[in-house]
Amino acid sequence: MSDDPAVLVIGGGATGAGVARDLALRGVDVTLVDRGGLASGTSGRSHGLLHSGARYAEADAPGAEECLRENRTLRAIAGACVRETGGLFVRLAGDDPDYFEEKLAACEEIGIETERLDADEARALVPGLSEDAEAAFRVPDGIIYPSRLVAANAADAERHGATVHVDAPVEGIEASDGAVSAVRLGGEVDTVLRPDHVVNATGAWADRIAEMAGVEVGMAPSRGVMISVEYDGLDPVLNRCRDPDDGDIVVPHEGEAVLGTTSVPVDDPDEYERADWEVEQSVEECAAMLPAVADAPTVRTWWGVRPLYAPDEAGSDRRGISRGFSVIDHADEGVRNLHTVVGGKLTTYREMAEATSDAVCERLGVDERCRTANERLPGAADPAELDALVERYGGANPTDSGVVDAAADD
Repeated sequence: MSDDPAVLVIGGGATGAGVARDLALRGVDVTLVDRGGLASGTSGRSHGLLHSGARYAEADAPGAEECLRENRTLRAIAGACVRETGGLFVRLAGDDPDYFEEKLAACEEIGIETERLDADEARALVPGLSEDAEAAFRVPDGIIYPSRLVAANAADAERHGATVHVDAPVEGIEASDGAVSAVRLGGEVDTVLRPDHVVNATGAWADRIAEMAGVEVGMAPSRGVMISVEYDGLDPVLNRCRDPDDGDIVVPHEGEAVLGTTSVPVDDPDEYERADWEVEQSVEECAAMLPAVADAPTVRTWWGVRPLYAPDEAGSDRRGISRGFSVIDHADEGVRNLHTVVGGKLTTYREMAEATSDAVCERLGVDERCRTANERLPGAADPAELDALVERYGGANPTDSGVVDAAADD
């Protein structure tokens, strides 16, 4: 390979690593770069939920269907990058019973597998569930370990000829004659690359890269807090069955429960307030479903920033912004060799990468189909191999550091 790749992918989260893997499997010469370690941005600072689609079923049926498809795909290809836990949507006393029925009916319409439970059945499934629980239904939610998932995608990209650089921040982009002509990388790489095409997969930071290239995106990022507490014995993901609000998800990890989350607009995805009220409110609301978490010792607390795309957004908390994704072709702004991919969810990273790679390959004249939905990720059957890859690409991130670090120490 030459030092100057056909495609430079900027941003080593799930989507960027997914794009690099997808393009490499199609035979494209690709380089992936990130300013830190892989998954150190939004991907590794989430609650790690593998969505079944139920959270969006009544409000965004296409988005829910997308989640369901990718949920099934990841279960097939990702092995120990995910864990099947199941999920439970819980209606507490005072929650709208009509909303519960509407969501359940929407799930069934979409094809999300459900099972209705009465209060006693729900408490039998989840010891410690609140006495205020009045009804529930089961869905095929699960858990994603993003450090493993991103590392496995990067490793497969490298095995198919890609180059991956961590600690390689973009320090400048030159554009001339209607195209990106050079990208200057700092850090340990400290070089200038002249790719034929560039993919901006930096999520909440996409505006910064776009601005360097003289184009616009229009991000509306929001922050959310996650609190991991000591808690043994929780099997399914718990979702409060009400309109999305603060503190309505509890995600089980090994010996821990992750409580979240809030949604507060931020102007700068690097510099923003981490407010105590967010922690207190998330714990209080999650404890309404699972009371014991209110007094459980805290293991770690972290904030993540959602890469929401809404150029005209004027909402207060940005919960209403679509969690769908967009692939932006900047040719309309005079830069013909730049695409930006924004929005979406961790669960749908692979489909986002496929759509982005399709657009890039069309521009490059590459006539190869996507293979990522059918080929298992490397190390999928071996957690130790996955965790060695995680260490290679920068180490575990807050979402799954307890699980990945624990496995690496065994």
